[in-house]
Amino acid sequence: MSENLSSILAAQGDIVEFLRNQQVGPNVYPGVPAEFSNWRDEQRGWMETCVLFNQSYHMAELMVEGRDAFAFLNRLGINSFKGFTVDKAKQFVPVTPEGYVIGDVILFYLAENTFNLVGRAPTLNWVRYHAEKTDEDVTVTYDERTAARPDPENRRHYRFQVQGPNSNKVIEAATGAPAPDLKFFNMCWMTIGGKQVHALRHGMAGQPGYELMGPWEDYEAVHSALVEAGKPHGMKLVGGRTYSSNTLESGWIPSPLPAIYTGDSMKDFRDWLTANDYEAKCSIGGSYVPDSVEGYYLTPWDLGYGFFVKFDHDFIGREALEKMAAGPHRKKVTIALDDASVSEVIYGQFGKGELRPKYMELPSAVYSMHPFDRVEKDGQLVGLSTWIGYTANEGKMLTLAMVDESVAEPGTEIELVWGEPDGGTSKPTVEPHKQVKITGVVAAVPYSEVARTQYAPSWRNQ
Repeated sequence: MSENLSSILAAQGDIVEFLRNQQVGPNVYPGVPAEFSNWRDEQRGWMETCVLFNQSYHMAELMVEGRDAFAFLNRLGINSFKGFTVDKAKQFVPVTPEGYVIGDVILFYLAENTFNLVGRAPTLNWVRYHAEKTDEDVTVTYDERTAARPDPENRRHYRFQVQGPNSNKVIEAATGAPAPDLKFFNMCWMTIGGKQVHALRHGMAGQPGYELMGPWEDYEAVHSALVEAGKPHGMKLVGGRTYSSNTLESGWIPSPLPAIYTGDSMKDFRDWLTANDYEAKCSIGGSYVPDSVEGYYLTPWDLGYGFFVKFDHDFIGREALEKMAAGPHRKKVTIALDDASVSEVIYGQFGKGELRPKYMELPSAVYSMHPFDRVEKDGQLVGLSTWIGYTANEGKMLTLAMVDESVAEPGTEIELVWGEPDGGTSKPTVEPHKQVKITGVVAAVPYSEVARTQYAPSWRNQ
């Protein structure tokens, strides 16, 4: 009998310790160099000129096709599908029957009865599982991310993103036509490098841009044409180190742990998941260690997705979310860490003879697939930090966090507990270290003023 997630968890006993000691670090960004130039200039590129993100390698995708595909997906997501038509996209968020988030991906409505979901594996696995269980006319085709497939150069689609204030100029140079006047998360077709390209009006790191998708065999022609078109407009190529830091400015939390490790309602899904699936291999890191794995489960409101929850359709988890809706809810915020306090952590790397603070990598200080650090006020737990890193555009070390409403007001002083208890776990990305506290203040999310005033409102109205 082949091993599944249920049997793995049963053999481990303590799920929290199992996930905290997994032998993997943060998600990798394969297929591109760590840096094309240097990560500081690459970060500045999306704010000052524009950048070319290459998203062709690190995300999985799932095609969902068939006469019943629309109704099938609508039943799995908290989002409303009213007004959702061909050549539109939306963030797709499924929850468990208990109302806790499984993950989130971008859902593309490509053609009649044809959808494409793109992002991390947990949401795609949840959709695949239900597709196997249904009698509806639904067919799914899974395309694994590069790092987890035996044929890394054989993806179904390439995926690029041109982002920044000069993005329209680059698109005009690449297509020989005015940049399309599209509303946020709407799609159209354009021709680049002699190839037909499906383009999504998008925003990332708070700047305007386009996500471009097409068949893998067109990769080189389209990529080369974009690089050439971008040269007169200061477009910078973005490496793996920089890519993982852009979310700090735009405010998207990319790392909810799938809430599937406990509960009778999820047992059949855990039996379906194999030992090679994401859920059996992912890691948790950070200073927050709850009594049970359920302490890591997140609601849509924790992630800032409360406005996505629409009770205009039946979906898995609806009854639970109806009970949660009145609150209280934790609120998603940015925490701007104090410059001197961060400097003390970095300075603590010097010297011999005693444990040092956990090493703080730049620009992204994330060292597990699912980071969870304690946010405290007067020594009491008031929230969780889930992403941490440095932005050259703001000259700040930032974290994305969810905090109690009592401390959510911008300007509230808090402390972040940096490092793991008891000297650290056995993850290879964790050296023996001591915990320290870093002071900071609660700030708006998105932190970038451009993202907050231009990008965020259109995102909320999708």
